[in-house]
Amino acid sequence: MNNGITLVDLSGAPAREQAFWPTVVLRKAAIETEIERLASLGSPADGRRVASVNHPMNTGPVPAYAPGIDVQIIVLKPGERSEPVLRNSSRVDMCIRGSGVVRTDSKVFEVEKFDVWNTPSMQPQVVENNGDDLFVRLSYSNAPLLERLEVHYVNDKPQVIESSGVVDDTVKGQRRARDASKPIPIGSDGAQLLGYEWLVDIDPVDSRALHWPWKEVAPHLETVYGMDLGYTGRHLYVLYNPATERRIGTSPSFFATIAKLPPGKVDKPHRHTSAAINYIMWGHGKSVVNGEKIEWSEGDLHFSAPGWSIHNHASREQGFIALTIQDHPLHIANESLLWQETLKSPILKLGTDYGVQTNLGSLGE
Repeated sequence: MNNGITLVDLSGAPAREQAFWPTVVLRKAAIETEIERLASLGSPADGRRVASVNHPMNTGPVPAYAPGIDVQIIVLKPGERSEPVLRNSSRVDMCIRGSGVVRTDSKVFEVEKFDVWNTPSMQPQVVENNGDDLFVRLSYSNAPLLERLEVHYVNDKPQVIESSGVVDDTVKGQRRARDASKPIPIGSDGAQLLGYEWLVDIDPVDSRALHWPWKEVAPHLETVYGMDLGYTGRHLYVLYNPATERRIGTSPSFFATIAKLPPGKVDKPHRHTSAAINYIMWGHGKSVVNGEKIEWSEGDLHFSAPGWSIHNHASREQGFIALTIQDHPLHIANESLLWQETLKSPILKLGTDYGVQTNLGSLGE
């Protein structure tokens, strides 16, 4: 018996054509209407009033705004707090209204409008509204990817709220089992055999919740805002989390960047396999994605770059500020991050190939 298993002959078959989700914009008015609707509800058991933004092309199993990425609008009324949830998905959050207090992994910090913070996997977080207004945040996570893989672990009644640290104090300084499992060289090019201990006792990385306060970030954006229009890179900074190391991320799956483009800046058409979602914090502009022209302005949430789609963005009279979330680090880990800076440039595999070079060093000379 084969239990329903089939063998599919792909001999000579062409590669499957990828189905790009079209670019879409969730307008500010719709977001504000949803915030008020959520605020009108009674308090749920877990203290979280949540609406997940769902792309019309998504087929599940859970809501997603880009393949593998969800964006949730979460509302807390004054004096309310959420209950801790333990999950193996990681998140990046931005406050878009009000203020609050975040408690996660024995760390406490206050957040206000446009502050950004990350929540590592398996670190329960409690968020409290300590102000007089609604506390509203956008929360981005890789939950849809884990749900698709059927490995999303969620425990809404965790026993332990604070983690014990990267390495337990009783383990520090002790001989590790992998020390007795010596690598065995195979061939002359670096291939090895490693024992089981190397699979289950991986060197830990100090992954912690980090906070990027807007009042500290904003002054630095004036540097990129004032750069010459001839600059060939992007007018932005990455909110970098050292735990992501060479993947240059804010979380293991995503980078968050905040860009401040000067008036009249037009990107050259480009493409990359990482999907991108832009939240317009200030100003307005337009994009062309797969030949479709679309305009956006302050408070809009734009699914701006379906993976490997040709696209570019342009600012208007005042420029704009935008938070961009991309699953760039995930693709670096998978060795799948293809990048074409212009349509005349070579296709690079970032993280393996020598990367894109800009003219930053020659500006002002």
